[in-house]
Amino acid sequence: MNWDDETTAEAEPRLVGGAADGEDQAVEAALRPKSLAEFVGQERVREQLDLVLKAALARGATADHVLLSGAPGLGKTTLSMIIAAEMNAPIRITSGPAIQHAGDLAAILSSLQEGEVLFLDEIHRMSRPAEEMLYMAMEDFRVDVIVGKGPGATAIPLELPPFTLVGATTRAGLLPPPLRDRFGFTAHMEFYEPVELERVVHRSAQLLDVDIEAEGAAEIAGRSRGTPRIANRLLRRVRDYAQVKADGLITREVAAAALGVYEVDSRGLDRLDRAVLHALLKLFGGGPVGLSTLAVAVGEERETVEEVAEPFLVREGLLARTPRGRVATPAAWAHLGLVPPQQGASGQQGLFGA
Repeated sequence: MNWDDETTAEAEPRLVGGAADGEDQAVEAALRPKSLAEFVGQERVREQLDLVLKAALARGATADHVLLSGAPGLGKTTLSMIIAAEMNAPIRITSGPAIQHAGDLAAILSSLQEGEVLFLDEIHRMSRPAEEMLYMAMEDFRVDVIVGKGPGATAIPLELPPFTLVGATTRAGLLPPPLRDRFGFTAHMEFYEPVELERVVHRSAQLLDVDIEAEGAAEIAGRSRGTPRIANRLLRRVRDYAQVKADGLITREVAAAALGVYEVDSRGLDRLDRAVLHALLKLFGGGPVGLSTLAVAVGEERETVEEVAEPFLVREGLLARTPRGRVATPAAWAHLGLVPPQQGASGQQGLFGA
């Protein structure tokens, strides 16, 4: 229901991955809320953004530039479309990787209409020349177009109509301060609580004409890793299972059985997550172990383990990054039903008191 696109290091799509594939993008258009009132979760961001937009409408002005940060799948693209809808303005969508030259950005900016919303996804991946052009466009609504080359080159100022830039990023720390400072409103999207994801699942089930019980929605929400996009993806897979093996009704038992087939466990861990934990616990006694060694043990690239599996494991308190390497926490041993070693060279005794 609330989601965005982001490229990750994983080699193949994951059922619990935050990035959107073709199927997600096709379904998301129908499930996206159209207004702030319909948007589920992110209460503080919604309240603050509602004030910003209503104040701009009352003044008859364009809204301040907006920067949205947070993990993939939390609703950044959806909010950008809602901003345009609330301001009764058209929206132009592009991404940082698509803007490799200042001329690319100049072409987009020069064709904007007054009040139009420009959504720039993955803004942290925009080229530096385009980024520097954006400074002036955001602040003065003007760009300098360079005509000619060498000593004969001249800069022609081009006035732009007032517009609202909505930037989205999963790596806010990579944005240079001059760019961040030009956004009038910044918001960080938080992961969702299970009760909020239950509302997402119920709303999506209604739109998809899926029969679901409250306990079935709770089961899906609890395995969705705090991300609406994942909740909707799991709902579609459980729907398929229910249609084939359970007369179409999603109960807790049906949801649990379906997600078991797709190897998504009770905490939302999938095959890759459990492979990392199994290697860390069974092969290396809980660690510490180096990232490269751990990646070899699970047959994955170092970047895949570090950028795809580890963030969720760390957030769930199942794995810790230490100067000596990766270390499993007591919660990891408990989740896999294993008993941690009481003594030994693994270092767990000193780190966690096991």
